[in-house]
Amino acid sequence: MTENLLRFETSPYLLQHQDNPVHWRGWNAAALQEARDRDVPILLSIGYAACHWCHVMAHESFEDPATAAVMNRLFVNIKVDREERPDIDQIYMAALHALGDQGGWPLTMFLTPDGKPIWGGTYFPKTSRYGRPGFTDVLTQISAFYADDRDEILAQADRIAAHLQPRRESAGPALDRTLLDEAARSILSIMDLERGGTKGAPKFPNTAALDYLARSAHRTGNGNFARAVDAALLGMSNGGIFDHVGGGFARYSTDADWLVPHFEKMLSDNGLLIEQLSLLFGISGAGAIYRSRVETTIGWLQREMQTTGGAFSASLDADSEGHEGRFYVWSRSELGELLGPEDAAFVADHYDIRPEGNWEGVSIPNRLRSPEPLDAAQQARVDELLGRMLERRAIRVRPGLDDKILVDWNGYAIAGLATAGMLMHRPDWIDLAAQAFRFIAESVSREGRLGHAARHGQMVFPGFSSDLAAMAKAAIALHQATQDPAWLDPAIRFLDQLEAHHGDGEGGYFFTADDAEALILRKAERIDDAAPNPHGLAVDSLVRLWALTGEDRYRDRADAVLEAASPFINRNVFGTASLLSGLDLRLAVRTIVILTSPNDDGTSLRQAVLDHWRPTFVLDVRPEDRALPASHPAHGKTAAGGRATAYVCREGSCSLPITEPEALIALLGADG
Repeated sequence: MTENLLRFETSPYLLQHQDNPVHWRGWNAAALQEARDRDVPILLSIGYAACHWCHVMAHESFEDPATAAVMNRLFVNIKVDREERPDIDQIYMAALHALGDQGGWPLTMFLTPDGKPIWGGTYFPKTSRYGRPGFTDVLTQISAFYADDRDEILAQADRIAAHLQPRRESAGPALDRTLLDEAARSILSIMDLERGGTKGAPKFPNTAALDYLARSAHRTGNGNFARAVDAALLGMSNGGIFDHVGGGFARYSTDADWLVPHFEKMLSDNGLLIEQLSLLFGISGAGAIYRSRVETTIGWLQREMQTTGGAFSASLDADSEGHEGRFYVWSRSELGELLGPEDAAFVADHYDIRPEGNWEGVSIPNRLRSPEPLDAAQQARVDELLGRMLERRAIRVRPGLDDKILVDWNGYAIAGLATAGMLMHRPDWIDLAAQAFRFIAESVSREGRLGHAARHGQMVFPGFSSDLAAMAKAAIALHQATQDPAWLDPAIRFLDQLEAHHGDGEGGYFFTADDAEALILRKAERIDDAAPNPHGLAVDSLVRLWALTGEDRYRDRADAVLEAASPFINRNVFGTASLLSGLDLRLAVRTIVILTSPNDDGTSLRQAVLDHWRPTFVLDVRPEDRALPASHPAHGKTAAGGRATAYVCREGSCSLPITEPEALIALLGADG
């Protein structure tokens, strides 16, 4: 069959390539069989809709008839959306790492017809430059090697495939506070305490590491941990990586100052950052800035990313009109024409919009040179002017929207929205989270099991471990925000499915389900990527369920995951930050039970907890007549004298009854 078949796909990324002269196929059994029938290798190209360098390689090579002719003659060409099929992406990115390449996207891999990796790279220019071989040269050389040195090529493919197989790990370090403190110091050593993030460039949000450092600040009282977190979040909040006109954070910054992003906006990053900013806004000196960034980012989610069903789209492209960032940048002259001289000067001074530009002759709005908070009158003026800029920007050619729905990314957004709504007293945000959750649970599922991705009635099914773990966390976040016990049911169901369909029997979770399409291996990675690893997310939810129910089976499952992960933690504390956060929670979790009475709904006690919230808290507000489970340490406790009463429970025992908010605050502070 000699044609491009991507028109039959639903992924926006794959559809971007449906008119290429390349005879693309999606990943499926027919494509693999075609390679076997033709006895040619597979060229696997993995990317995503918002990927700038994916677009560059497409324009240079995949849209070029001469290059396409070489590809079509020598290979079966398969396109994969890494967001739609992260299982495939994980395997072949690991293969590229095994070949000594640091990786990235587009991911270009050459495979045997049975899917074993031969060799690969990332972006290849059309012709040789910058020390990189030209793409057509690579194509002809790989094809020649496959034809003339078949035995060696197949042997290398077998060696790479064998290297990727999981190995039994030796025991890791003791899972105790010493490990937590040593790991925090190790992570701190690579952080930039002035500009935030890891030292140097590029700079990524690294929310899992920031979350762990924030927890370590609570645990140790070490101000440098808090300083590292605030430096990163302030750098992002003031930098060009944040869209000061329309809200939302870009994927990462290419420089060391957070000024110049790759301009794509991903739902995953924004959901995770909403959560982190919300957790810290009440206890950081930068709380007002954090709240503002949360508000505008949620506004962007509602305005540009929310689908008709209430869930959220995956991403916005970096490019528009063939140029990266064009939609987001401003010239000083355009600003003057829009706002007039006085208002334009006011905005330009505060947002670094220079006549000469601050990037490639234009300006990326940012607050890095004037980070000081504005007074109320100035802020009102800025808000009005930024609103006018947003209206003007809306008539520009928009970046492409990848409107597929990803379950795990929506889970991050739901947890972020629920947490923000709870801590910032915005019930409308909690409602937004609940609406998205219900859509995912009802419409991106089949017979009670979650899928991974959905668009136009088609679904990637079954879901991955990341989907189940993220949605379990989202359900628990909604429980914490609403105190509606019904939210615990899906959390329990998703975690039970994670164990049943992904568990390896030794405390780990395979990324793919036991009844999913068979690939060359099932990975059970413990390392965080742009998002927290499913193992870390699962530990967090399991510990919280244990704290809420008193059922030791949840604690035991969390302990098993942590124990099996300890060798990975020992090798890479930065990459296992979400697991370290899970261990921190496991060792320090406190359940704050508030029993209400007909005469006292416990509002003051609950508010005291929220105003002093820590990530080790689990809140359980319930009427006195809704008994706690018999397995819970607070079972049988009562409201004292008809007043709402709090009990702080930890490791099987509870405090004396507390009826005064001040006394509850004092106990929570004294208890760490």
